[in-house]
Amino acid sequence: MKYRKLGSTDLDVSVLSFGASSLGSVFRKVNEQEGINTVHRAFDGGINYFDVSPYYGLTKAETLLGKAMKGMPRDQFILSTKAGRYGENEFDFSKQRIIQSAEESLTRLQTDYIDMMFLHDIEFGSYAEIIEQGIPALQQLREEGKIGYFGVSGLPLSVFEKMVEGADLDVILSYCHYSLNDSSLLHLVPLCEQKKVGIINASPISMGLLNTRPVADWHPASEEIISVCKQAASFCAKQGEDLAKLAIQFAVQNEKIATTLVSTASEDNIANNMRWMEEPVDQDLLESVLDILQPIHNKTWTSGRKEWR
Repeated sequence: MKYRKLGSTDLDVSVLSFGASSLGSVFRKVNEQEGINTVHRAFDGGINYFDVSPYYGLTKAETLLGKAMKGMPRDQFILSTKAGRYGENEFDFSKQRIIQSAEESLTRLQTDYIDMMFLHDIEFGSYAEIIEQGIPALQQLREEGKIGYFGVSGLPLSVFEKMVEGADLDVILSYCHYSLNDSSLLHLVPLCEQKKVGIINASPISMGLLNTRPVADWHPASEEIISVCKQAASFCAKQGEDLAKLAIQFAVQNEKIATTLVSTASEDNIANNMRWMEEPVDQDLLESVLDILQPIHNKTWTSGRKEWR
């Protein structure tokens, strides 16, 4: 496993990291022991960064991750969680709720500190509330020693541009913007380097677009994006290759992106992911796939309030 420094923090994160949303049974029903075994397999394979949120499975993911980490040495892994989003349409970025949420997460995760905390999907809150209440709450939690570093997460890249300029962030967590079909996260690299903000990339498979399995009904991508991604998956399958493998290999290569979060609750999947990232990239296949995906390159979908766009 390779490791990279995360921004100006003192954290060296594995280039492939563990997104725990799957532990909340958000994609399929997950057996508790299966989830615990998957976390342990990731840790044993060198993954040292685990990310979760109370929103994933409505606290189930945090609870299960806490059980899994009970048997792991706390000083040998990095843990992040989030606050502000608690349900499909339930958001609260007030100072009091963020502090309360952190306390609840500490209990569920069975730890006395969290290495990083993010305000979750901030595009659904107002900029004023994020700046005037959410960020001060994180600052207070850091002063109290309950969190080490803080940042924000969301889908639209515009939220990061505004927040990196408007607040003293340590990290940002972006999803679906550094993958085979969308590499627009790279536009933020110069600003983040200037401000010494670490970049965490999530969902290199674009929430299930870049594999052969059916796309979830809730996926917000357009029919065009879904169709072209499935063309790429079919092309790879005909070559005897897996598009998901290529997607993960592509995401972890870039030295400007400290780490990429991949979510799974399958021991086999996490083992495959760790093995794939160590294998050389088939450059001819990569070029062919990028050509197929070119018509939808950097095309995305809207999320959140208009004030952030």
